[in-house]
Amino acid sequence: YEKILKKQLDQLLSSIGGNIPSSIGPEVSIDETNGVVHISEGAIIGPFSRFEGPCYIAPEVEIRHGAFVRSNSWICYQALLGHASEIKHSILLPNAKAPHFNYVGDSVVGSYTNLGAGVILSNLRHDGRENKVKINNKIINTKLRKFGALVGERVQIGCNSVCNPGTIISSDCMAWPNSTISGYYDKESSKIKN
Repeated sequence: YEKILKKQLDQLLSSIGGNIPSSIGPEVSIDETNGVVHISEGAIIGPFSRFEGPCYIAPEVEIRHGAFVRSNSWICYQALLGHASEIKHSILLPNAKAPHFNYVGDSVVGSYTNLGAGVILSNLRHDGRENKVKINNKIINTKLRKFGALVGERVQIGCNSVCNPGTIISSDCMAWPNSTISGYYDKESSKIKN
């Protein structure tokens, strides 16, 4: 995952190059030390947000006040990264929303998914070991030190929930607020309870 996302993002950015619209004000921080930043025309960029390359912001994306877009982030068409939210080495697919005080680390967030206020997609195990994914009764070692969550389309994760590293949530699932989420959830487990 780590090499694939970076490779695809590098290919995209090498073909289209960097872009900083003239509408971006001086209060927006852009750091291209480690790669280009491409913010598409038509993206809405709030004041005091920060961008670290390489990263790609698609048309009609909304980045709200104080958001932090870290390197190797890909924010697709009409996705939303909200106030005081941070994304790192992750993809928000079209119309995905991380609108309030969210952290999205080393994760993929599906189209039309909504992360409630304060939802964290954690990417680093507390004990520092490699991340493992458990699907049914099979444990798969990802061989990655940092690996967040794979969240399907149209998922709703309630406020102040935490997805532990290696969480996989299938499309159309819903997690209650204040949930601690670990493991694999298929469509049969449509309501994830704490």
